[in-house]
Amino acid sequence: MKTLVENIKAAFSEFEKNAEAQVVKGNKAAGARARKAALALMKDLKEFRKASIEAAK
Repeated sequence: MKTLVENIKAAFSEFEKNAEAQVVKGNKAAGARARKAALALMKDLKEFRKASIEAAK
């Protein structure tokens, strides 16, 4: 579960960096990278939720 949390942190960092580049600088390619990072982040968050529920049992 610890590695999962690290993956979530990394994916969010990537999303944040690219989303800011799109919003502030108008970089369209950064927007595509931000959307890709958002999908990876959603996947990891769903896995975290499953693992968290199992750990709570």
